Amino acid sequence: QVQLVESGGGSVQAGGSLRLSCATSGYTYNPYSRNCMGWFRQAPGKEREGVATIYPTSGRTYYADSVKGRFAISRDNAKNTVYLQMNSLIPEDTAMYYCAAGRCSSGEYLKEYDVAYWGQGTQVTVSS
Repeated sequence: QVQLVESGGGSVQAGGSLRLSCATSGYTYNPYSRNCMGWFRQAPGKEREGVATIYPTSGRTYYADSVKGRFAISRDNAKNTVYLQMNSLIPEDTAMYYCAAGRCSSGEYLKEYDVAYWGQGTQVTVSS
């Protein structure tokens, strides 16, 4: 049984930083099948959007334009954990953040239709 458990959300003022963690269990990385992991977010009244993708075996990463240069996705394969370091936060980053795992059919970003497993979400609130 695959489980993804997020942690690290909270409230911060604009310009601050947070680091989200996603601990995985039961999920096997297979580079030949393009297994990948990512972070999505959903703000109230908005559609869920992809934020960052990582291929755990190679370390290759992709970012949404809105977070490039501010966010960094990384992984610790020994701990089966994926991280999202968020710096220079702005109020527009306020959302529920979800960890996800699946197979990146595009060979680049993890899309919603590729997601096989979701975490329960962790709230990030950025005040101005």
